[in-house]
Amino acid sequence: MIIFEIAQYCFAVVTGVLLGYQMMLSFSALKGRKIEDFKTDRQRKFAIVIPAHNEEKVIAKTLYSLGALVYPKNLYDLIVVADNCTDNTAKIAGNLGATVLERTNKEKRGKGYALRWGFDRILQGDKKYDAVIVFDSDSLVSGNYLEVMNYYISQGSRVIQSSDLVLPQSGAWSSEATRIGFLLYNYVKPIGRKVLGYDMGLRGNGMCFTTDILKEVPWQAWSLTEDVEYGLILMLENIRIDFAPEADVWAEMPAKPKNAESQRKRWEMGRYPIVQKYAPKLLIAAIRQKSSRYIDTLIDLVTPPLVNLLLFVLVMGFLNIILWLFGWSTINFLLIWIGVALLGVLHLFVGLYAAGADKNIYKSILYIPMYAFWKLKLYVKAFTGGTERHWVKTKREH
Repeated sequence: MIIFEIAQYCFAVVTGVLLGYQMMLSFSALKGRKIEDFKTDRQRKFAIVIPAHNEEKVIAKTLYSLGALVYPKNLYDLIVVADNCTDNTAKIAGNLGATVLERTNKEKRGKGYALRWGFDRILQGDKKYDAVIVFDSDSLVSGNYLEVMNYYISQGSRVIQSSDLVLPQSGAWSSEATRIGFLLYNYVKPIGRKVLGYDMGLRGNGMCFTTDILKEVPWQAWSLTEDVEYGLILMLENIRIDFAPEADVWAEMPAKPKNAESQRKRWEMGRYPIVQKYAPKLLIAAIRQKSSRYIDTLIDLVTPPLVNLLLFVLVMGFLNIILWLFGWSTINFLLIWIGVALLGVLHLFVGLYAAGADKNIYKSILYIPMYAFWKLKLYVKAFTGGTERHWVKTKREH
């Protein structure tokens, strides 16, 4: 029991620190302010890259959205990297006016390889661009997107991440629970970090790079979470990643939980190798440079999703109730875990308030227990069935 109590203290401290830091970021986000005037001395030229693997059902919607950007049409090009496609993705994209780069490589498969291949051809091509932006093939984009990116670049930013959100789907509990997570992780926490003077991590959808960055530090991330990895590479190269909350990109999550499994499995399981590889490097960089920037990035990297932390706290709370009822433990541990849970609850509600969340998101909080149970089953499948190493297409429903 002594060993168990010591372990509990350690677990409670670690979990409390992780949830407490997220809570602090939510409160910091309350002080965040958006820029309203995006006037600049000149308008830059952008290459918009859309990596796609058999996305004939959604690629048209994305291209229509990008075609409606409020920005001079001669100053941006839509470039679809059709990676190992066996459907009509390339044909549809070409018919809608996009430049299509078709890639076939059965050995080096995945979004990371597709992006590097596409970047190399854009940078070596005849057209000269000031920056490259990456969108997923199932995205809708705010009309001011290029105006915002142009402004940030004029202010000295070289790598920019916009808010990466989820389209609402009333009644689809898996998608709506994911929407809460995206809002907190991809909007609230980045604003909080920005207020504190820290960097933003890359989120994959809505990444903007000046072309000089892609030449200086070529894309070299091939993991299942290639966006997170490349962001860490840039961080260790002392290149800052700015956050632009004024520009939004929305992706549509599968409404049916079964169809979301491959995508969620890739996100969840692909993160662990990145933690193993880069957590020690960030810690060493923090010590050598005596910079809290790396500590902030390290905490962001090792922190599990909020629902995972709350599920763990709930399990520990119930365990301590049982131990207390049988007289095998004191009520103190139960009170400790209740306090830790309150940190997560504050992060959730303060964060949603800071983001100006709509009322439907608050209603979707009721889906979290169901979502947590679904994720628990997903982890069991992932650990018993192995992890896919290549690009796994998310099943499209329409």
